[in-house]
Amino acid sequence: MKRHEPTAEEYRDFFRMMLLIRRFEEKAGQLYGMGLIGGFCHLYIGQEAVVTGLQAAITPGKDSVVTGYRDHGHMLACHIDPKAIMAELTGRAAGISRGKGGSMHMFSVEQGFFGGHGIVGAQVPIGAGLAFAHKYRADVLGGEGGVALAYFGDGAANQGQVYEAFNMAELWKLPVIFVIENNQYAMGTSVNRASAEDQLYRRGESFRIEGMQVDGMDVLAVRGAATVALDWVKSGRGPILLEMKTYRYRGHSMSDPAKYRSREEVQNMRENRDPLDHAKREMMERGDADEAWFKAVEQEIKKIVAESADFAEQAPEPELSELYTDVLVGTY
Repeated sequence: MKRHEPTAEEYRDFFRMMLLIRRFEEKAGQLYGMGLIGGFCHLYIGQEAVVTGLQAAITPGKDSVVTGYRDHGHMLACHIDPKAIMAELTGRAAGISRGKGGSMHMFSVEQGFFGGHGIVGAQVPIGAGLAFAHKYRADVLGGEGGVALAYFGDGAANQGQVYEAFNMAELWKLPVIFVIENNQYAMGTSVNRASAEDQLYRRGESFRIEGMQVDGMDVLAVRGAATVALDWVKSGRGPILLEMKTYRYRGHSMSDPAKYRSREEVQNMRENRDPLDHAKREMMERGDADEAWFKAVEQEIKKIVAESADFAEQAPEPELSELYTDVLVGTY
């Protein structure tokens, strides 16, 4: 599998998106510490190359994305307004789910984002269902097709419903890319201790699903894998499994001190494997950008994030009547 060979403009777009996710998540962590974000909050810091590389290859609105509860980066990579996402985090009426979803349960049909899901592994059969809808629209209704991206983590890779979804997806040759974001620790246990088979790209073998292991800290490696995966599923060969070897810098959630790993391990990853630093070095070597451009884009992203935080703090909370909406579909 080859790394993607980007144009200078493409590489700048990749870097800008990864930086937006990084700064957005850092600000979300600050707002959580200030008490402006309640409930659980799972940050994506360190994993930015995965969604950036994969979702640069799909068409928001035509293709579908579904993931677990570490979902802010996935939404940003779907090009959803950072203000609407941050307002959702703070529980405001202007949020993407009108302030009722919070960090873990956002949704946007228009952008093809079918939710962050709080039940571990529950999004995988939903991803298969989305892929079935794409296939049905193309094969039966004669409409435009599309593919589904179903993200889940190394911990969710041990859930039974994941394998039920694998089986159906392969039987029906569904256009779904199953993406394991292997950040090494699930909720707090090393993948080597929790999984009898820790080479997670092999998890589809008993269902005859092809798998690839990808450097999830290298946005061009991810983008290259996306091309291979999309070619596979669009050709009618059914699902494919991508194991993204990545790493989260923060704990499982904001309430997790992450004492199950050493500070030295995290620092080593930050210093030697950081996706943004790696991209910046390569871009400068290629002549795609200079220090002046990086400074300018840093200021641009900081402004976007600051505006989204200000908006989220000042927007009104939902009316009490919102408690009774979106509870049931229809009347019974």
